[in-house]
Amino acid sequence: MAQEIIRHLTVHGLRFAYRVLPCERGGRAPATEPALVLGGALQGMFGWPQMDEHLGPVTDVVTADLPGMGTADPLPPGPGAALLRDAVTAITDDLGAPRINLFGFSYGAAIAFGWARQAPERVARLVLGGVPVHIGEVQREHWHRARARLEAGDEEGFAALAADGLMCLDPERPVHRRELARRYVRRSFLHEVRSGSPHTAESLHRALGDRPDFSGGLSGVPALVFAGEHDTVTSPGRQREFAGTIEGSRFLTIPDSDHWVILERSEEVAALVTGFFTGREPGSAPARPGLPRQAPGGRAVHSAGHG
Repeated sequence: MAQEIIRHLTVHGLRFAYRVLPCERGGRAPATEPALVLGGALQGMFGWPQMDEHLGPVTDVVTADLPGMGTADPLPPGPGAALLRDAVTAITDDLGAPRINLFGFSYGAAIAFGWARQAPERVARLVLGGVPVHIGEVQREHWHRARARLEAGDEEGFAALAADGLMCLDPERPVHRRELARRYVRRSFLHEVRSGSPHTAESLHRALGDRPDFSGGLSGVPALVFAGEHDTVTSPGRQREFAGTIEGSRFLTIPDSDHWVILERSEEVAALVTGFFTGREPGSAPARPGLPRQAPGGRAVHSAGHG
């Protein structure tokens, strides 16, 4: 595998960094434009091994610690959407790429969508997953309780509540590797708190008060939106409605998964994103275990060989 490159940048006086895993194709040009991956508020640039594995053989993989994430400087008080879009512009300019493929998941979907609307001519293809289009009162109350636990010094209680608030725990709804994902997410939140990350409490605050703007639609950019079948953060139905505001977009649900579909179905998601970025329509790939394909009405089902 190629040696990764870490680049440090500044936007509006804030330091942040991005990582490039150069494509290795034996001297041949990459099969598609560089792919920038933007994750959730507490997901950093080193948390995407499946994307490295699947995208790495076809193009440069770019991940980032944007301001307010990972090793970057904290965001200042107030709305941060414009600043984060400027950070994406800085990365794209520094890459020297006229256009990029852009994948945004959860919190990162808001950044990716906002930047695509601002600079559609620079987006070759767009994939958005787990899009937090709407956060209901039940969800908001849950996050308020988690934040109160954190402020009271109950780190383990906070980690448990924060993780459970992002997952479907209904035993009647099957979720692949649910308990494994649940333990991983809890440990990740606990690690963030105990490592002294300056972003944890602020990320919670922004999740509750700084709601992204998913209105306005988008045209001129090939786009795919996907959701876990049992996403309890924002229902697949609302995410489908959002996808309908993007001209010509495709929408898929991935079975037996919830908001943490990138953990529960990590290989399938990585394969789906890679296929779309290389110009393959969802469902046109050869059958492979777990890979979702388009079904009538937009719901994804397993490929042949899985029931």
